Amino acid sequence: MTEYKIIRLGHQGDGIADGPVFAPMTLPGEIVTGTQDGDALKDVRIQTPSSDRVAAPCRHFKSCGGCQLQHASDDFVAKWKAEIVGRAFAAHGLTPEIRPTLTSPIQSRQRATIAAKRTKSGAMVGFHGRASGTIIEVPDCQLVDPKIKAGFPIAEELAMIGTSRKAALAVTLTVSEDGLDASVQGGKPLDGPLRSELAQLCDRSGMARLTWDDEVVAMRTPPRHAFGKAKVVVPAGGFLQATAHGAATLQTLVGEIVSGSKRVADLFAGSGTFALPLAETSEVHAVEGDKAMIDALDQGWRMAIGLKAVTSETRDLFRRPLLPDELARFDAVVLDPPRAGAVAQIEELVKSTVPVIAYISCNPITFARDAALLTEAGYVLEWVQPVDQFRWSSHVELIGSFKRIGAKAIKPKLTIG
Repeated sequence: MTEYKIIRLGHQGDGIADGPVFAPMTLPGEIVTGTQDGDALKDVRIQTPSSDRVAAPCRHFKSCGGCQLQHASDDFVAKWKAEIVGRAFAAHGLTPEIRPTLTSPIQSRQRATIAAKRTKSGAMVGFHGRASGTIIEVPDCQLVDPKIKAGFPIAEELAMIGTSRKAALAVTLTVSEDGLDASVQGGKPLDGPLRSELAQLCDRSGMARLTWDDEVVAMRTPPRHAFGKAKVVVPAGGFLQATAHGAATLQTLVGEIVSGSKRVADLFAGSGTFALPLAETSEVHAVEGDKAMIDALDQGWRMAIGLKAVTSETRDLFRRPLLPDELARFDAVVLDPPRAGAVAQIEELVKSTVPVIAYISCNPITFARDAALLTEAGYVLEWVQPVDQFRWSSHVELIGSFKRIGAKAIKPKLTIG
């Protein structure tokens, strides 16, 4: 049988041998065998293991598709994710200080989407299998918060009530201070009897809120999340950091970057993850394209005690970014855009005189692209911090601290093509 030497890991966490040939659950330096099918290696057997190989902490790892890297040591994964960030910057000729990766603990994911399906004997819930549509039950999952695992029986009941055996529900469970917040997609159309059954389930299970295909059908109590001193009821399906540890880490780092700023603009503000904690020491203007999230942020601020002024604005920053004259009144800007980055807003920031930018990103490639524009325009990227909220996955987040040199904007030489 042909042997393959794994050279490196790809961005999805698979090992790569010459060819390229992709081998799942392998590590650099390992000698493996398997059956080649196109550019993939199947039935992989490890002949010479890496010293970074460990026993997977979860018994479901090999069959479940929820994690990609449980076979690698924590130290290896942390360094690999920092290297991904470094390579993204190197592609633009940037070499910032990259701090060691900060990783969320096991069983800390506060939101997860699970599949729930009726069976002949009842129902089953879990994650889809690796490269498969098959549902794998994961009663001993080491990734999600125990409160989410406690919600698996609720998801089973939802499947029994709201779907046929031909389809599976996508049930998103979110941990809140007031109980689980469940949002369901792919179920039967709502009618009177179904609404009644769902409301009864919400009440007897102790769920805080139940949303069915984007419609809130039952709410025992508003599901609140603490953003600093404020308590916010995030809209069903609204953005939330993956772990409480990750949220607290990013909030601390944002506070470090903008420390001493009297007026801060929080762009792509969501429901106030950063705006509300920052309001403990600074006046904040929060801008977000989703009105429901802005309304939640505003309500959270109004109900909180001891915060400085927080103004808010519903605005599509992709089409209508803040312009230099609008940015001129702020001492710092916080950016937390989607994976595509913040091209339009960056084009205006490079023309501005904003002295400090805290940029949070879930995509090192678009972050590095935007960082190249900012540095060409006179900003210094002081440091970058990888934050791993998606433990054992190939996903990596990061935050960077930008400080402008001098008081005036420098016209950038780079253009966005």
